[in-house]
Amino acid sequence: MEHFSTKIQKSYTTDILIIGSGSAGCAAAIAAGQGNYKVTLIERYGFAGGTSTQMLDTFYGFFTPSDTPRKIVGGIPDQVVNELCKTGDIFLRPNTYGAGTGVNYNPEKLKELWDRFLIGNGIDTFFHTTLVAVEKTGEASSCICFHKGLGFFRIHAKRIIDASGDADYCHWAEIPYELAGEKEAAQSMTTTFRMANVDLDRFEKSGGKKLLKEKMKMAYKSGSHPLPRKEGSAHEMCQPSCISTVAVKVVDKDPLTPNGITEAEQEGRRQAFIFEDFFRAEIPGYENAKIIGLSTQIGVRETRRVYGEYRLTKEDCMTAKQFEDQVFLCGAPIEDHRKASGSGSETFWQYVPNGKVYGVPYRTLVPQKSENTWVVGRCFSATHDAHASCRSMAQTMSMGQAAGFAAVQSLDADTGAKGLDVAYLQNTLLSKGAILEFPDNIADTSRNGWLNNTL
Repeated sequence: MEHFSTKIQKSYTTDILIIGSGSAGCAAAIAAGQGNYKVTLIERYGFAGGTSTQMLDTFYGFFTPSDTPRKIVGGIPDQVVNELCKTGDIFLRPNTYGAGTGVNYNPEKLKELWDRFLIGNGIDTFFHTTLVAVEKTGEASSCICFHKGLGFFRIHAKRIIDASGDADYCHWAEIPYELAGEKEAAQSMTTTFRMANVDLDRFEKSGGKKLLKEKMKMAYKSGSHPLPRKEGSAHEMCQPSCISTVAVKVVDKDPLTPNGITEAEQEGRRQAFIFEDFFRAEIPGYENAKIIGLSTQIGVRETRRVYGEYRLTKEDCMTAKQFEDQVFLCGAPIEDHRKASGSGSETFWQYVPNGKVYGVPYRTLVPQKSENTWVVGRCFSATHDAHASCRSMAQTMSMGQAAGFAAVQSLDADTGAKGLDVAYLQNTLLSKGAILEFPDNIADTSRNGWLNNTL
């Protein structure tokens, strides 16, 4: 990377560098910040949270989606929801769309909460900062970053956690990965939007979500409104008389190319206002509603998936496989948002049988050909189908906390990611409230307050 040498404006050093402050990256930083090391987090936007604050308002994956739901995630994810509960910024959404009970939250409050967690754990955070190159020196890394005010600068780190979503660090460090779309069609992208001034009582009395589903199908088939899909969700928010949606569907665009992501963003916004017209014209209670916000960027479900020391597979998920080195659990169904086929099929669902869960091994967080790196979030090591199950934010936060504690442990023991004592890591996770075995107790998801992991 010699061409950067005359452009570097400043150099920093850190022990643990985290690329990306989505739910996985923030959890990794919070965990790593509990050690005795300097932890640095870089983020290309001006706030933390990634998908959790840019486009969504519901955590899924805390509970199994069954008639007898179990709470299967704990630790740092619980701490986040506990804090939101203190200020009345959550409520539980029932298993309406098949993914299990969701924890609905105020995403604007969550932005401020992520700040408090990062500051409280002593994390050196750089917003408006983008990774643009990597220089490797043995098992240490120098990450070349760009900030519009400072220009190019270097961060030299002993340990790296790639939580970028797009595996940006692994890409620049030439760590192997698979591109989504190479074997199976990549999942579609979604611009979420929020509407205000919705008469929710009128909506419910007129048929609620059942009516919405019927109206969308009718409009899609008749062409009365040029909707991109015949399925989609709209749910109430913490803010009164407001709803949030997952309805827009953008396909056949490459989010890793300048033209592809630009066209996807433009198409997502175009579709959002088609949906606004549809809601106002066709859905009781929405007559006076208007869009008040679009997601900060279009929601991208998959791009690069890193090849790890182990690759989670569909068979692992559907057989509820358990692993000796598992560091969290998942019971979410495969939820594959596809381009509509000739039959009009849009989203493929397949459930873990009998309401069970599978374990996710530590090795899925450890990339091949590196000793100082962990990968968390939607770029972790999984096949397309397994990824479509294990991508809920409760799971990505669980990945982050495992990697954060692992990075600290590796520095304490002076060992690489691959040589880590996983049993010790598991004990650390359990001591922090994580759940690593299928619980016998049934979660009471009808309660208004948040549920702790001692149910």
